[in-house]
Amino acid sequence: MSEAAHIPVLLAEVLDAAQPGPGRLVVDATFGAGGYSRAFLERGARVIAFDRDPSAAGFAEPLKADFGERFALVLRRFSELEAGLAATGAGAPDAIVFDLGVSSMQLDEAERGFSFMRDGPLDMRMGAEGPTAADLVNTAEPEELADIFWTYGEERASRRIAAVLVRRRAERPFARTADLADTVEAALGGRRGAPTHPATRVFQALRIAVNDELREIEVGLAAAEHLLPEGGRLVVVAFHSLEDRIVKAFLTERAGRTPQTSRHLPPRTEAARPSFALLARGAVAPGAAELAANPRARSAKLRAAVRTDAPPWRTAA
Repeated sequence: MSEAAHIPVLLAEVLDAAQPGPGRLVVDATFGAGGYSRAFLERGARVIAFDRDPSAAGFAEPLKADFGERFALVLRRFSELEAGLAATGAGAPDAIVFDLGVSSMQLDEAERGFSFMRDGPLDMRMGAEGPTAADLVNTAEPEELADIFWTYGEERASRRIAAVLVRRRAERPFARTADLADTVEAALGGRRGAPTHPATRVFQALRIAVNDELREIEVGLAAAEHLLPEGGRLVVVAFHSLEDRIVKAFLTERAGRTPQTSRHLPPRTEAARPSFALLARGAVAPGAAELAANPRARSAKLRAAVRTDAPPWRTAA
């Protein structure tokens, strides 16, 4: 496989935030096709990449050939960063980079079932384990389906769609992406000139639920906080509001920028010292030139911070 067709989003900004270079260790927590990893390696850094998708191994081969022992791929999800990095014996990283969301390669492969643009099995798993999207659509209770569509897809017609899917699956289970997309479209009364396909939010919601993506982000960010030493850099590129909301809340809190309580309430107990210092007050978005070259970058937002000398915050179990 070749990573040449993959265009890393906000590459210049990621490099500026992560500052890879000779003698520095960068963890690419979401390897994908290896675009970021190659750029880090070309700057002289060592790279340990993580990916839960077994197909990532094919994209790793050219990097191993070009950079030898400076590159390694760990086939684990990024919520397992601590255990996975410890197993490599590589020591503390100088930067950890996350590129969240589904990769363009996964979207383009019909057999993965992520997209309704190409008919394929209704799978949507980023790894090779666990229930598929078909399992979820065909077995979940109507209320659970509606909650998934509302919470993860922000789909206003979630209950109507869930009811239609449950009625249809009683006649014939869902097995293909095109079948599901057509059924959702019919449930919503057709497109009527809508700029996006009516099934877009449903497919997003199912993908997030199947892969437990939002929980993965929360655990992965906490792992990065534990792994990074003072001066280490955390860089995150998010692609939709649910992802970015989690990243923003995490960094805002860890940087000590959460709003103070009301003066009418008792003072809070002593807060933990900030474990991160923000590199920018807000998110960094792609410029006009990048958007013209790569329309898939339009929703990307980059947030980055530097680890302080404070201990990691305690997180809820």
